[in-house]
Amino acid sequence: MSRRTTNLLKVALTAMHYSGASRLLSPMTAGMGAILMLHQVGPEAPGAFSPNRILKITPDFLDQTIRQCLEAGFDLISLDEVADRLSNPNPGSRPFIAFTLDDAYRDNLIHALPVFRRYGAPFAVYAPTDYIDGRGDLWWLALETAIERLSHVSCDLPDETVSLPAGTSDEKDAAYDTIYWRLRKMDETIARSIVAGLCGTAGVDTRLLCRDLVLDWDELRTLAADPLVTIGAHTVRHYALSKLGHGAARYEMATSTARLASELGRPIRHFSYPFGDVCSAGPREFDLARELGFVTAVTTDKGVIHARHKSSMTALPRLSLNGDYQDTRYTRTLLSGAPFALRDLALSLNTWGAAA
Repeated sequence: MSRRTTNLLKVALTAMHYSGASRLLSPMTAGMGAILMLHQVGPEAPGAFSPNRILKITPDFLDQTIRQCLEAGFDLISLDEVADRLSNPNPGSRPFIAFTLDDAYRDNLIHALPVFRRYGAPFAVYAPTDYIDGRGDLWWLALETAIERLSHVSCDLPDETVSLPAGTSDEKDAAYDTIYWRLRKMDETIARSIVAGLCGTAGVDTRLLCRDLVLDWDELRTLAADPLVTIGAHTVRHYALSKLGHGAARYEMATSTARLASELGRPIRHFSYPFGDVCSAGPREFDLARELGFVTAVTTDKGVIHARHKSSMTALPRLSLNGDYQDTRYTRTLLSGAPFALRDLALSLNTWGAAA
């Protein structure tokens, strides 16, 4: 997402907050609660060039968010309880929050766990097994690291050669956005090969990046031993599943689940789709998750949880605790559900207008 788009969204969320619109609509739009999505949690401030800053929040903001949720009357619950509340709704229940963290970064153990323990807040960590083995390809972070080191970026894409300046932070941002979004649209094996080539030019060791940032098996076991923690599956190699054939997609889901269950000595009941947008996970993947016995599976589709999600437990939306939106005003507005209700209304009106 561009800085301009981010700033426009901030303005819109701020307007909804201060106008009282989100508070007014909340009784009708907030639903049963929300599943929050995080990735990295650490105290380091982002640099001038940090295109993946959206994936990282500070421990202080996590602490503020938990306190905000408690003060607003939310129950902090596990994914198992989310499934139970959806399956057996109680009209008198308070709204809930469930915290989830994708990719099993080491900082989840070092920085996030102490915050969750402070409040007795349950949370889930979704672990791609190749990453825990230390051979995962965090290509989006590798691409950032390569562009950070280069003053000019050149790579051969399937249909063109891209040659871009990268001397300044603004040029690096533009280069990253251009290349990243083109890579997201192509076969992921080819995309990763292109990033590997750039990393070779820039002297980036992608395996070292994974070993430095992601939990190993002993650390994952330590995390899993905490009664607050649920470990979920996140495939083997973190591929966008919709780009894979049926057999390959099923293999990624089933194999990672079996490996985690064997290593941790417990059943794995929950799943997160890598990337998780509508282009990366759809009806086929949702059906696979059901066939493989997952109790819940989460996407990156933005929204709160409503009673209607009882029929789509393997396609649950989440709200992102985004590094660009570390302000309780934004969180409060998003938890109201109002932005998503207005989004859905606009989409339906647009569809109706087109049909008319």
